[in-house]
Amino acid sequence: MTTPIDSAARRGIALALILGCQLMMVLDTSIITTALPHVQREFGFSEAGLSWVQNAYVLAFGGLLLLGARAGDLLGRRRVFVAGVALFTLASLGAGLALNAEWLVLARVAQGLAASLAIPSTLALLVANYPDPAGRTRAIALYSAVIGAGGSVGIVIGGVFTDLLSWRWGLLINVPLGIAIVALAFRFLPETERRTGVFDLPGALTSTIGMSSLVFGFIGAAESGWADPVTVVSFVLAAVLLVAFVVVERRAAQPITPLRLFANLERSGAYAGRVLIVGATFSTFYFLSQYLQGVLGLSALATGFAYVPITGMFFAMVYVVRPLLNRLGRPALLIASLVVALAGMTWLTRVDAHSSYFPDVLLPLLVLGVGQGIAIILMTQSGVAGVEADDAGAASGLVNVAHQLGGSLGIAILTIVFTAHTNRAEGFRATFTGAAIFYVIAIALAVAMFLGTRAATRTRPAQPAAVAAK
Repeated sequence: MTTPIDSAARRGIALALILGCQLMMVLDTSIITTALPHVQREFGFSEAGLSWVQNAYVLAFGGLLLLGARAGDLLGRRRVFVAGVALFTLASLGAGLALNAEWLVLARVAQGLAASLAIPSTLALLVANYPDPAGRTRAIALYSAVIGAGGSVGIVIGGVFTDLLSWRWGLLINVPLGIAIVALAFRFLPETERRTGVFDLPGALTSTIGMSSLVFGFIGAAESGWADPVTVVSFVLAAVLLVAFVVVERRAAQPITPLRLFANLERSGAYAGRVLIVGATFSTFYFLSQYLQGVLGLSALATGFAYVPITGMFFAMVYVVRPLLNRLGRPALLIASLVVALAGMTWLTRVDAHSSYFPDVLLPLLVLGVGQGIAIILMTQSGVAGVEADDAGAASGLVNVAHQLGGSLGIAILTIVFTAHTNRAEGFRATFTGAAIFYVIAIALAVAMFLGTRAATRTRPAQPAAVAAK
């Protein structure tokens, strides 16, 4: 005889499944990071070509997220969530068994496609699972911490597997996790109401191919130069398709990206700011792993554990955000957190061939973890601020699109910076300087965003008392 599970326990299990899926797929953006030198030697990737091991995943992930969000709205979010996790499990098996570079990259594309189906439903299912504001705020804080810390956790796990077993196990570990999530999802995750409508395929194709062309152009510039015909064509194609995407979305009866979501200045700023800070942090993890192994001579295992302090800092910020938010307010806290992150990144630019992990890397990572950990939580909250229930899937999809786009663009842009230096130690310093510039722009954007929001609030006509009371 089975014991009934009360509603609080069911919510807890549902939250664990949602966070488990989010963690598994965020981990996959970084779990192979520690293994990149090993993958490069085994499959013969060039310096610029190696970035496709990451970008093949994040581009398919980010490019199709909006279509995945729409699929959840039309077909039911639990159904699409389960389909995505199942496909991700199979693709992870394929990636872990890859025999050559092409196989690995194609499997990473399949993983990204699967993640684009599952991830948009996670935040929407979380919001539906916690209708009360206090519970929802705590759940979103945990969700944000998983996103923020997932990258560094993946590097730690990847380092352990690479050194003790094989880099392939960092991908194969998804198989049992995915099976467990699929098995429990139908029992503990509620299905959402299916809505009638159509898929916006023109919008999905123009956005996906446009963003992919943009990243391909940056990687092409790193390999062949800015004047290379393929590079130029990639940038031109990206510009044409991204403009076409906006035109398509304005005219579509049921767009995958309702442009009204950008009418709110706070949300728009959160999406753009997320691209910048994730671009800075994700690319830092990507290049720092290679610096620790290639310049400081750390093993893959030691490199993985080198990220433990920043991982702990990300999770610790979950418990300090709320009291700081009550004391300072969101604008001041966001700007302060970005300034702290900038200080940590600027400190990291001082590393060279004679640096050591302590204090030259560890202390800057701790400072960066404080600032980035708080900022990512606040930007997640702002990304879904004031969203109507009908737009919940699209808004959560845009949060994740910004996250993945930031990661792929950050690596692509800073790969150009890195390959411009023949001395690897100087190249790493230059990339960290570029990441610091991302934070400078993010701070300027945050200031402008909240000044604009305040000005709009002051000029907005006051509502009649009868209307306001409704």
